[in-house]
Amino acid sequence: MKLSLIIPAYNEEKLLGACLSSAKEAIAGCGITSDRVEIIVCDNNSTDATAAVARDAGARVVFEPVNQISRARNSGAKAASGDWFLFIDADSWLKAATLGKTLAAMRSGRYAGGGAAVGFDRLPTYRAQVMVNGWNLLSRSFKVAAGSYLFCRADAFRDVGGFSEKVFAAEELVMSQAIKRWGRERGLGFVIVQGAPHISSGRKLYLYKESELLALALKLVFTPLKAVSGTKHLSLFYDGRR
Repeated sequence: MKLSLIIPAYNEEKLLGACLSSAKEAIAGCGITSDRVEIIVCDNNSTDATAAVARDAGARVVFEPVNQISRARNSGAKAASGDWFLFIDADSWLKAATLGKTLAAMRSGRYAGGGAAVGFDRLPTYRAQVMVNGWNLLSRSFKVAAGSYLFCRADAFRDVGGFSEKVFAAEELVMSQAIKRWGRERGLGFVIVQGAPHISSGRKLYLYKESELLALALKLVFTPLKAVSGTKHLSLFYDGRR
């Protein structure tokens, strides 16, 4: 089995190096040989040194000129040659424990894809932790992966057409449903691995006011199709605040 680790990145020069270092440590910790893994960073039209950081770390770099998370993920996948794809965010840190549980799920032959419980390196308030716990409960109960950590079989990815480019956010939710449908037709499940959460930076909870975060949450709840159909309401993902 060959694994393709795909990391979309837009103006991530500050945290991408640590992400790639963690990925290498996790890969080594799981005993994966170099011929069984590849790391691909998709530079999503960054204006900083994201691409240079990735190349210096030994990652393969591909370029996606259109600022859209789905397109960046898809461009990375087009360059991938693995049997399985694992998508993580550039502001997250891969741990051997998380990767190990993921590899076990992949090798079991029981699943078409999945995700992992998530956590953050720091949170500003107790309310934020409650929200994270709530997401993990929903993720586990309804079998939907977080955008920061999603894996799937390469043939499943290609058969469902990759991430939907009709949306500018929540593409991981659409993909989770597509992979689950693909899997059900073949007697395969979709798993959210537990016990080793994937950790991401909590920076956005500090860079944005609670009022901004609440406004986005309300738009996603009450007008989801409108909210994710373009970048107008999605400054959290597209304004480059880092």
